[in-house]
Amino acid sequence: MQTQSTPLRWSGEVGPHTDPSGIHQVLDDLERPCFVVRTPSGVGAAAGGRATAGEGLPLLAAAGPLPPHSLGSPAFRAAHGVRQAYMAGAMAGGIASPGLVVALARAGFLASYGAAGLLPETIGKALTRFAQEIPGLPFAVNLIHSPSEERLEREAVELFLRHGVRCVEASAFMNLSAHVVRYRLTGLRREPSGAVVTDHRLIAKVSRPETAERFMRPAPAALVSALLDQGLITAEQAELGKHVPMADDITVEGDSGGHTDRRPLTALLPVILRLRDTVQHEHRYPVPIRVGAAGGLGCPSSVAAAFALGAAYVVTGSVNQSCVESGASKATKALLADAGIADCEMAPAADMFEMGVELQVLKKGTLFPMRARRLYELYQAYDGLEALPAAERARLETQIMRRPLEDVWQECVGYFRRRDPEQLARAADSPKRRMALVFRWYLGMASRWSTVGDPDRVLDYQVWCGPAMGAFNDWVTASYLKAPGNRRVAEVAHHLMRGAAFHTRLAQLRVAGVRFPASAADYRPVPLEAPALEGAR
Repeated sequence: MQTQSTPLRWSGEVGPHTDPSGIHQVLDDLERPCFVVRTPSGVGAAAGGRATAGEGLPLLAAAGPLPPHSLGSPAFRAAHGVRQAYMAGAMAGGIASPGLVVALARAGFLASYGAAGLLPETIGKALTRFAQEIPGLPFAVNLIHSPSEERLEREAVELFLRHGVRCVEASAFMNLSAHVVRYRLTGLRREPSGAVVTDHRLIAKVSRPETAERFMRPAPAALVSALLDQGLITAEQAELGKHVPMADDITVEGDSGGHTDRRPLTALLPVILRLRDTVQHEHRYPVPIRVGAAGGLGCPSSVAAAFALGAAYVVTGSVNQSCVESGASKATKALLADAGIADCEMAPAADMFEMGVELQVLKKGTLFPMRARRLYELYQAYDGLEALPAAERARLETQIMRRPLEDVWQECVGYFRRRDPEQLARAADSPKRRMALVFRWYLGMASRWSTVGDPDRVLDYQVWCGPAMGAFNDWVTASYLKAPGNRRVAEVAHHLMRGAAFHTRLAQLRVAGVRFPASAADYRPVPLEAPALEGAR
């Protein structure tokens, strides 16, 4: 509020500050109210205490307490058992590692394990670790849509059901699959009161309204019927599925790393929010679907903007990849810590190569985007490896693959015999398909070289990354978080959320007409003491 004609009598612990450092201290005291007054020395700010009308300093504006846990949806926090409306999204191949998930769970945040692309035994070990190290604490596991490797999606869901996974983050879906529907519906039951309980929570990451709507509505009848006929769900679960949406939460993904449509979050989020309201009006769900925001959230002001747009929660990705606990190699973390907002580019995706789907990767320090695009151009131009001109084949073998193509194919044969023999059966009579598998070998290995930090293949590193990484690096310049060795996921989450609350309070005061010096209005991370992290739990 703005009451310039009202005098303020101040009775508190700290009098009004007029110097920038003092004003910053008041603004950062988020647990207490903030009063802005006009003093003989200029605009001043005071925190806490009690303000009463009477003879004193003119009151310009006031803002109530705004601790970070007040941002976003209380329903999100309650549903997932977390302290703050913040989530670390999955990064495939275990880059969102078990250690990352454990660290954030212990600090009161939700994190999604990057199970996509991993073998079932590896995922199983991670789930066992979660049961041992964070029993009762929240976590999610990623289920990525695998249209070209259906078996992997099916086995992942079966694994989740055996281990009693209660929350799954579904990503890269264009249409619903029987497997994601099975996971959702097998968690349905009815309480004695008659209420439908969804024991299997689903968070769907989407970037298109049509995909969002599929997750907002009940499971498709045809898929439900097929699952019932196969005995994979009960008749009661099939019936209950008519009354609940496929997802509890919809994460709207803007310009992000990995799979992305690169749509601006400010344009996409309002569209999905209106769609949610339309579907809610139609179905009258007892618990409305929550809509969160992801993509481009690399600094506190961006996080604050997402909440201001109406996000129930926020999801970070790229910034966590450079943290100590991520599964990325030290070499990759060093590349990420040096990235700017323009150092990303689109490249073909390994899992949807034949479909021409692209993902966003780091281009600074690696030739992967250029080489991956060349492979897709060759795939489009020729019917098989045998049709490649001799000069093109030689360039592939010497510059990109760095081994004979036939050796690569034999490695593919060994790999898919263990992982998914159906891939080999489909390629048996299709030179084009065989070429795709060989080219996908490079795309897949490029991710592995980056993860393990292979020093001989640095120029081929595939590093999923969006512009949020550059924004984060710019924000932490001259702070202790500039060095990758100091970047711990719980501290990054703490500072992003606390900084978002700081900037939200600042925006409230600006609306009231108050302007502060730039140095007073900039939230910068400082090292945390143990009690500060405890307070975030």
